[in-house]
This record gives sequence, structure tokens and C-alpha cells, in this order.
Amino acid sequence: MADDLALLLRRAGFGPTPAELAAAKKVGYEATVATLTAPTAPDVGALLTPMPAIEPDPLTGLSNPTDDQRAKAGVERWEQTRRITQWWLDRLTAADHQTREKLWFFWHGHWATSVRKVIRPQLMILQHRSLRSSLDFAVMAHKMVTDPALVFWLDGQDNTRTAPNENLGRELMELFMLGIGRYTEKDVKAAGRALTGWRIDFDGGRTYLSPGWHDDGKKTILGVTENFDAHSLVDLLLKQPRCAAFVAERLWFRYASSTEPIPKSTRDSMVSVFPDSASMLRRLFEDEAFRASAGSLVKQPTEWFVGAMRHLGLRPGEFSEDMLNYTLNGLERLGQLPFAPPSVEGWPAGAEWLTVGAAHTRLNFAGRIAQLVPVERLTPENMAHLLTIETWSNRTYSVLKATTDPQRLLTIGLASPEYLVT
Repeated sequence: MADDLALLLRRAGFGPTPAELAAAKKVGYEATVATLTAPTAPDVGALLTPMPAIEPDPLTGLSNPTDDQRAKAGVERWEQTRRITQWWLDRLTAADHQTREKLWFFWHGHWATSVRKVIRPQLMILQHRSLRSSLDFAVMAHKMVTDPALVFWLDGQDNTRTAPNENLGRELMELFMLGIGRYTEKDVKAAGRALTGWRIDFDGGRTYLSPGWHDDGKKTILGVTENFDAHSLVDLLLKQPRCAAFVAERLWFRYASSTEPIPKSTRDSMVSVFPDSASMLRRLFEDEAFRASAGSLVKQPTEWFVGAMRHLGLRPGEFSEDMLNYTLNGLERLGQLPFAPPSVEGWPAGAEWLTVGAAHTRLNFAGRIAQLVPVERLTPENMAHLLTIETWSNRTYSVLKATTDPQRLLTIGLASPEYLVT
């Protein structure tokens, strides 16, 4: 039971503190699952880390900016992006409702949108607010299909009835709602037509439908002929049996195993409570297949970093400029910087985080983190308690026992396989 609880808390959030693990042991597995997925107490940590208000885009209102204005805007946008990224890392660390915070991080990776192309952090924080507004997948899908950041990311603002663009329609079916191979190229083309006409008001931070640019003719999608538009297209996709199954499979992939397929019984149980993603997650955590998946996931870089912050009592919101720069550069080198997924497919999983280069970067990063902690005395045993690790392997333990410097010991612990693999 203790091992199951440790697995649950590591997977459901960003790394349990010893106090959180002890509290879970008192109430048991089932009660802990219920509390994690449907918390009733206020999230004090989240309330103390409110979403930042950032200034309007520096080019707002300028129809023909000069080169100097563009250069200055680039610097200001980068500073704004740094600010919202630091805030999010701090919120992930401080939030009491860890399962909800991690689920919102999951959805960011699912509806993967990057500030690198969107450019305007104002649109990224607007999308973030939209994702946080509901954990109901149906509500989320309707919000995302006309979200300014996602529309721009997938060139939807260039999709018109005279020059249809298929990017958003394709990814809506392939990566967001149905999965690969669940549609035809004709479906993609028709979906592109349904999504025509959406324009972006950058100064206002919104999208709007331009009727003259929209194709209001009949379209046949997945065997259904109708005058589809963006929202009726989403409704059609939500009704497909594959939609709920696809979401269940994505949750399994990120929370249970990136190598083994989801058992049919587990998927069916999760599908039965679709589209509430928190309820789907609860069904997953209650399933025996989840408990049997121990040791099959590798922590994502952000998950690893935030877990270290929580275990060591550190706050990214209190970092110096130098440490913040090191953190953002370190997460980028590791391959996972929030608000900047590498592609519309989101971030990879599993063994792709275990390259030689990543191991070297992680070890250096762990060493820099360890320098922030005033450690005078540390043993492998009390470090295992601090990091909520059940036991060290013989190989790791022998290395730790041979290390006398406390900060070096902590560095090795943070970079160890026992801390990285769940």
C-alpha cells in the first residue's frame, strides 16, 4: 500500500513532500485518490501565486512600426515571456491541488502551442486562462478551436474560402480529438473549409468570424453532410466513439505508461466518465493497471525540476535573475520549457528524456539546485526520506555512501535513476 501511495502521489502531482506522503498513508489509497481528483479545500498555494497581469503587446496600436520599435518590442516580449514562465513554475511548485496543476500542464502539452511562433505572451496567457476555466474536454475543445494563440500557431488566420488552409483541421482530428488514421484526406479538406474565416484581433486578444471569408457551403465530414462551422465540427468530433477513447489513451500515455498500451477495461472505465478529464483521471488511478505500471515512466524535465523545488522547499518565484536565467536555459536544454513546446505534437516521453546529453545537463542542473540549499549534514537514508524515495538500488547506494560532501550527495540524489523514474 505504501508503495502504491508513493506511486500515486508522484504520478498525480509534481512530487510529494514527506508530509504529504505521511498524510496519504493515514487515510489510505482510495480516499487519497478522491481528494486528489476532487479537492474541496481552497488551494491556498495557488491563491498566493496569482496569475500575473502583463502589459499590452508593445506594438499595440502601431500600424507601421519602425525597425527600432520592432527591436524594442522583441526585448519586451521576451521579458514578458520570462515573467509568465517564472510565474507558472512557481505556481506548479506552490499549489496545494497538485493533481489539478499537473492536469492543466498535461492539457498545455496536448493543445501544444508555442510562444516561439505566437510571439505575443499575451495570447499565451489568454490561452492558459482558457484551459484553466474547465477540465471538461468538450468545453475545452470549443474554446481551443477559436483560441487566438492556437489559431495563429496553426495558420488558421490565413484559412479562407478562396484559399483554405488544412493545418488546424488536420491537427484537430489527428492530435487533439481522434488520433492518427481515424479520418480521410477528404475529411481533412472538408474540416479546413469548416474552419475558414476566423481572424485575429491582436490588439484585443480575441478571434472573430469574418463572414465573407467563411465557406458556408455543405461539407461531408466522417460521413455526415452538413453546413459545418468551427463549433459544429467540434460537436461532430466529440460524438465520435474514438474521441473519448483517444483522450483516455493520451492520459494513460502521460500518467501510466509511454510504452505499454492501455488495457481495454481501463480505457472503457475512463471513457464512461468522458468528457470530465478529472473523473477520467480518477478512474485511471483507481485501476489495478495503473498500480502495476510502477517503474515505467520517466519524469519530464519540468516535472523533475518542480519536484526538486517542492522537496527542497525552494520557490522559483524567489529566484535571482541569474538563477532564473540558468533555470530557463536548463529546461530548454533538457527539452521542456513551459509555453514553448517544440511542435504541435507536444513533448516526447519515456526514453527520449534519457540521452547522454540530457544526463549531463541534468547533473549540472542538479548541482546548481543543490547550491541553493544550506546542507550541513546529509546521509543516503535521510535524503531518501527528503526526496520520498522508498529505497536506493545497491549501485546508487554504494555511490552515495562513498560521497562525503552533502551538496554533492544531494546532486547525485536529484540526478539518480530512483528520482527520475517513477
